[in-house]
Amino acid sequence: MHGLTRRGFLMTPALAAGKLRALIVDGENNHDWPTATAALREILEATGRFDVRVSTSGSPDWMPPFASADVVILNYNSGHLKTAKRWPLALEESFLGYLATGGGVVIFHAANNAFVDWAEYNEIIGLGWRDPAFGPGLIVTKRGSVKTIPPPDGPKPGHGPRHDFTVTTMQNGHPLTKGMPRQWTQRAEQLTHGQHGPAQKLTIISYAWSKDSLRNEPMEWTRKWGKGRVYTTMFGHTWKGEDNPNLRTPGFRATFARGAEWAATGKVTLPPPAG
Repeated sequence: MHGLTRRGFLMTPALAAGKLRALIVDGENNHDWPTATAALREILEATGRFDVRVSTSGSPDWMPPFASADVVILNYNSGHLKTAKRWPLALEESFLGYLATGGGVVIFHAANNAFVDWAEYNEIIGLGWRDPAFGPGLIVTKRGSVKTIPPPDGPKPGHGPRHDFTVTTMQNGHPLTKGMPRQWTQRAEQLTHGQHGPAQKLTIISYAWSKDSLRNEPMEWTRKWGKGRVYTTMFGHTWKGEDNPNLRTPGFRATFARGAEWAATGKVTLPPPAG
C-alpha cells in the first residue's frame, strides 16, 4: 500500500526511486493540447527521470496541485487578447506562490501567448506574443550577443509555415547549453518571431534565423523568478489534423527534457541529443 509524501504525491516505487514530479497543466489552447500533452508526457517518462501527472481545466473548482510538483509544465493558452479570460485569483496566487518559493515552471510554446494583462505572468515568461508597443524584444546578433530592441520597434509577433531550420546554441556557460551541439536541425517547426515583453533577467539558450523577420530569434530562454526557475521553449507547434513530426526530433526531445530537469532542480544530468 502506498503512503503519501509530505508534498502530496503518492509514494509510488517511481517516486521512491528519486524521480522528479512533473505536472502538466492543460485544458485550453489554440493548439492541439491533448496531442501535445501526450507527447510531452512520453518524452519525460522515457528519460526515466520523471513521474508525470496531468491537471486539465474545466471544472469550476479546478485547482492544479502546484505544491506537489517539482516542475509544472504549462501547455495552456487562453488567448493573447486582453479579452481572454484569466485564472481565478486563488489559482493565480497559488501558482505565483509555488514559483516564488522555489518551484520550477516550463512555458511550452503557445503558453507565452496567455494572460497579456497579468503583470507577474509577463515577468515570468519574459517574452510573449505581444505587440511591439508592449515592451522590448530580444534578438541575437551575428556575433552571438543578445541585443535589446526597444519598443515600439521590431515586428509584430508571427511565424511562417512549418519548415526545417538550424538552431544555434548560445555559448554562455548555462547548464542547458553545456554538452549541446553548437548547431542542430529542428524539423517541420514553426519559427516564431517578434516576441515582446518585459524582457528582463533572461538568459537566451538557443536561437534561429527567421526568414520572415530576417533576425536571429530566441527559441529557448530561462530566468529566475523569486526562488524559482523558469524555462521557456518556443518549439512544439502542435496542430489538429497534422502529423507534428517536430515533437519527435532528437533535438526537441532532448532540449525539452533537459529544460524541465533544470527548472525542477537547477541542474542538468540528462544527455544532449544523440548524433
